[in-house]
Amino acid sequence: MILKCAIIDDEPLAVELLSSYVNKTPFLKLTGAYNSASTAIRDLRENPVDLIFLDIQMPELSGIEFAKILPQETRIIFVTAFSQYAVEGYKVNAMDYLMKPVSYDTFLSAAKKAFDWFATKTRQEAYKQDRFIFVKSDYKLIRVNLDDIMYIEGLKDYVRIYLKDGNKLMSLMNMKNLEDNLPKPEFMRTHRSYIVHMNMVQAVDRFRLVFGDAYIPISDSYKDEVQSYLDRHTMM
Repeated sequence: MILKCAIIDDEPLAVELLSSYVNKTPFLKLTGAYNSASTAIRDLRENPVDLIFLDIQMPELSGIEFAKILPQETRIIFVTAFSQYAVEGYKVNAMDYLMKPVSYDTFLSAAKKAFDWFATKTRQEAYKQDRFIFVKSDYKLIRVNLDDIMYIEGLKDYVRIYLKDGNKLMSLMNMKNLEDNLPKPEFMRTHRSYIVHMNMVQAVDRFRLVFGDAYIPISDSYKDEVQSYLDRHTMM
């Protein structure tokens, strides 16, 4: 996967440096470099990119203001000499925040974060569209339909997948990896040990999710997200 990216910075030397970094990063393709956000608007509207390396303090239109009008799917990495903008940067969902002068190591780390985000998004979309995954169990790759999964239990280095027909699958797998890749909010983490298929929940009893005879806990770390989901689907 190659990420299309643009650079916007009012300092020509900064644009030159960042361009050299992009050109030696195999998973990035530079499609435009601009000295102001106002000159970039038309190009990026007609030819959107995946990722923008964006300065904050610029004349006419600041990076923060520009970020607010970008498409939601465009990821931003701010590049600036002023640390006081960090909080504002994260308020507009910046993927990372790099301080000038930027070394290639820090640039690559931020770019890799963006690449991983897009890779995860692509897998989520594929699983959501195809409606199945393959999991390793008993030395085989077993196809599991998403619509058959009730919930998933984490057991140290393993997970146990509970299916609606009563069968269970054990697989050497990481819960965090599953949480990141299964489509949201259809699949939701409710506890450090559980991921739940929310479409399969039969009832909510004393803030536990009910699946037949099974009661899945909701821990404090996830209760706000779960409650928000329940509120959106509750008829009053």
